[in-house]
Amino acid sequence: MTHGRTRVESRRILAASMMMFCVAGLMASATSRIQEGDTTRHLWDTAYIKKKNGRVSSGKTSAKRAYRIATPNVPVEGVRADTVIGVTIWRLRLARSAERGERIVLHEEAKAAEWLPERVSADSRLREGDRVRFSIEAARTGYLYVIARERYIDGTAGEPFLIFPTSRTRGGNNSVKAGRIIEIPAQDDDPPFFTLKRTRSDHTGETLVVVVTPTPIEGLQISDKAQMLLKEQVAMWEKQWGTQVGRLEMENGVGKRWTKEEKEAGADRTRSLNEEEPAPQTLYYRPGAKMADPVFVKVELQYSRPGPQVRKLKR
Repeated sequence: MTHGRTRVESRRILAASMMMFCVAGLMASATSRIQEGDTTRHLWDTAYIKKKNGRVSSGKTSAKRAYRIATPNVPVEGVRADTVIGVTIWRLRLARSAERGERIVLHEEAKAAEWLPERVSADSRLREGDRVRFSIEAARTGYLYVIARERYIDGTAGEPFLIFPTSRTRGGNNSVKAGRIIEIPAQDDDPPFFTLKRTRSDHTGETLVVVVTPTPIEGLQISDKAQMLLKEQVAMWEKQWGTQVGRLEMENGVGKRWTKEEKEAGADRTRSLNEEEPAPQTLYYRPGAKMADPVFVKVELQYSRPGPQVRKLKR
């Protein structure tokens, strides 16, 4: 009898211990999920976005995340959060010693110069000789392609050149995921910027086409330099993936300088930005796009003067 009672009590204690262990594991898992949710990067949250007086604001993000609607004819309703693309255009200028902000150090003519990247909006006017960089951020896992085209005064576009990926940048790896930044050019590219230069008198601007696909595009061979694509192929992609694209611009973002967090995330492929760290200057969205749909957006670079003052994106 005594031994039987002992065995029963032992079983009860073992069962209780196992239950406590399982509960503890579930609690730890829940805590981990909560913590992960607190730090997960969200470019767009349809549950909190509200339209008011032509502006978009979020109930759970700070004022630094407030965006204005730049395309009022494209509704902000019906947008999947995982189909949004963030783009920041950086214009470089020579830094003054007392200024704050991360620098790009360039060695030119046997001496070092510090250049300070500052945000500009997609509406900003650019000038001949400007040095520019781009930070691109997808809201999902996928593959990034960037195409550059000249724009002419009659509305036509030049030959499309695939400028990313190339084997010179990130070893040709063009995979993306939420919170990860891809910089074009990369910080270790030479030079780490594009210079705006003219190719002909009627050249009035540049179009940067950003494409994010769930799987790699078949038939594209990555080389060590930009390669020309077929105009018909790019036109087909735009027709299939790029209809009714809207744009939001961050309020009070223009002129803000490159931060340590953005510099680290651009240099480190494993570094992800979290919810509290700087958001993209411009958000592109396509109402009705599904998670499995590729997304095709056009970043139009504008220039202060048309004609001979405009230059081509040239490395």
